[in-house]
Amino acid sequence: MKVFRGYTHHHLVVFTLTFCSYALFHATRKAFSNIKSTIEDEWTTSFHNSTVQTTKPNYVWNYHHMFENGDDAEIFLGALDTAFLSSYAIGLFISGIVGDRLNMRLVLSFGMCSSAITVFIFGTVTEWIGLYNKYFYMGFWILNGLLQSTGWPTVVAIMGNWFGRSSRGLILGVWSSCASVGNIIGAILCASVLDYGYEYAFFVPAATLFAGGIVNFFGLVTRPTEVGLPETTEEEGCTTVDVHVYSQLPSEDSSDVGGAEIIPINTLHGSKRPEAISIFKAIMLPGVIPYSLAYACLKLVNYSFFFWLPFYLTQAFKWKASVADDISIWYDVGGIVGGILGGIISDHLRTRSPIVVVMLILAIPSLFLYSHSPANLTTNAGLMSVAGFFIGGPANLISAAISADLGTKYSFWQPS
Repeated sequence: MKVFRGYTHHHLVVFTLTFCSYALFHATRKAFSNIKSTIEDEWTTSFHNSTVQTTKPNYVWNYHHMFENGDDAEIFLGALDTAFLSSYAIGLFISGIVGDRLNMRLVLSFGMCSSAITVFIFGTVTEWIGLYNKYFYMGFWILNGLLQSTGWPTVVAIMGNWFGRSSRGLILGVWSSCASVGNIIGAILCASVLDYGYEYAFFVPAATLFAGGIVNFFGLVTRPTEVGLPETTEEEGCTTVDVHVYSQLPSEDSSDVGGAEIIPINTLHGSKRPEAISIFKAIMLPGVIPYSLAYACLKLVNYSFFFWLPFYLTQAFKWKASVADDISIWYDVGGIVGGILGGIISDHLRTRSPIVVVMLILAIPSLFLYSHSPANLTTNAGLMSVAGFFIGGPANLISAAISADLGTKYSFWQPS
């Protein structure tokens, strides 16, 4: 196929390693989402009823008791989500700066291994040693948010280094499903070990994340020049890029867009690493602000499903936690299909914005329909997939293909 012309086995290895890396990041996040109902029961007194008001010895039955009722536990679980996302958002800025200035392979490997250790301590070690402390949980989950933030900026930058923009919609449309695949993996892992205790729902994803970090440390190549390959072109991999990348892809004969001269990287730096730009310059790139605002609104809905969908299914329909975990997979299946189809169509149309706008408009009725879903497993899964298609699809497209478009290395023309 013309799309894959010029690619080598190095491209396949980079695609696979970065895909698996972020999938494992998401699998560890999904663990916390999928055990919310279980951990709520563990953290509250659940052994008393109308006939049994006391349990003796009380310490044996309630030594892990942190909350008087489920409502208080839910508030704390929501606070953990808020703390995680806040630290994650701050960490994205830090990780982007660090990744531009240090070896991205080392940054990614460190983030994966350290996050795995943090999740292991948070969910597994605390249960094994009987440590139940709200401040300890909060501190470690904030730390996990900072460490998890090393993943996305580095893997997107690495993919942008290896794959040209002419086929980026298709390739990154497929690749961007890594988050949804990670959610599915996390849900399956949690459902398979949850009956043994919620601590194993943290342990198994954390162990795989740590192993992935070790593999990346020894095997990931961040730029083609590191293995003697040329920088990617626009059509086949060498990044000769313009700055007008936020909605309309340039024609083949375009040579100057918006006052920016298109200069091949090799002309500027030879085989050296391109110079990092400041946060201010990154924000001022055409398209960064509007896409960031749109993505923020989209993430509000997407993360609501990510963090609370299994819990909602358990509470609303009284389904077993493992059943809710299995059904929640269909939201991510819809997101995978939506991201791939959106990427393919945007490549053919040579523009991305209209695809995102249409999908987001159709997301409104899909959410309305899902809000009225009955307690039937098949119907619920079908409506959930439709919602995932129109919400997760554009989320994957913006976070991968469009982010790589915006972040591809370029040079501003600065008159003397």
